[in-house]
Amino acid sequence: MAKGKGKKGLRGRAGRMQGGRGSGRAAKGNVRLWGRHAVEAALKNPRREHIKLWATLEGIDSLDGELPPDFPLERAEVADLARLVAKDAPHQGLVLECAPLDDLHLSDVMDSDPSRPIVVLDQVTDPHNVGAILRSAAAFNAAAIVTQDRHAPPEGGVIGKSASGALETVPWVRVVNLARALEEMADAGYWRIGLAGEAEATLAEALPAGPVAIVLGAEGEGMRHNVGQHCDALAKLPISEEMESLNVSNAGAIALYAIATRG
Repeated sequence: MAKGKGKKGLRGRAGRMQGGRGSGRAAKGNVRLWGRHAVEAALKNPRREHIKLWATLEGIDSLDGELPPDFPLERAEVADLARLVAKDAPHQGLVLECAPLDDLHLSDVMDSDPSRPIVVLDQVTDPHNVGAILRSAAAFNAAAIVTQDRHAPPEGGVIGKSASGALETVPWVRVVNLARALEEMADAGYWRIGLAGEAEATLAEALPAGPVAIVLGAEGEGMRHNVGQHCDALAKLPISEEMESLNVSNAGAIALYAIATRG
């Protein structure tokens, strides 16, 4: 890769984190990411173990940083990259294979800063939605997202592309039992608010001054009954009656904005 004027070195791997999610499990096998923002963020993430980068000359030049001289890089043409990713995926001349991020415990991400919410996703399985929620979580300084391991997509290129780099910066905790995780959050002082269209109170009315865990259910089905029972309050967004609901990623972005700007 030609040296760019003023470019900083891409840090690459800086050691694997210790510990695990405890109750959850990481993705099995390597992860393939594509697109400039997703790949660049992964290359700069010291928690990532990088296996190989396939790239066009234009893709390499678009990176904000220098690859180490011994980095496993293979020059490729656009047609070559198209065979490495999902059909019609916008790879932007960059495809990176890497190891999945190490597991995290829920206790690792519970933050004493009341301005930093935790986003809990109950059976949100569309990787585009999870990626968009990660991006909003990064934008509004959320402490983490939490999902149930069996009902959430694994790390991968679609999430990475939709998250636009946030997959590398927002902690993602997977747990076996979401209700038990919500109990742990309550013990740590979080007020748990579930978004539900049938709720009486609006989100603004339900928001406390302290730490918040915002719970989002799957589109259509919403939160499961048991998960809703583990919320301290249910709240709705004050949308027009002409619209039944919002896409879960849009609802998440609005909720995170409301938390960030509460009085």
